Amino acid sequence: MANIALCSARKADMKIQLTAYGIAKEILNGRQMDFDLPEGSSLSTMKEILTSKFPEFEKLASLRFAVGEEYEFDHYILKEGEEVVIIPPVSGG
Repeated sequence: MANIALCSARKADMKIQLTAYGIAKEILNGRQMDFDLPEGSSLSTMKEILTSKFPEFEKLASLRFAVGEEYEFDHYILKEGEEVVIIPPVSGG
């Protein structure tokens, strides 16, 4: 499992686990990664940092996040040790 610090200017205060499926797994080049973020970061902040590190995410039609087993909105404040699941767009018929 990779460990990537997502904050550049601030000291990392908490660690979350990022789990990816489908195209998101391919973009991250792995299914799970540990991320260090400043304490009090929202999903929106994590998403901005994630797309700056992995610009391919900007090309996706939609991108949702679940924390634990619940879908959450961008304003959700992350907590130490939480698992964030990237839900990429789904196609099919």
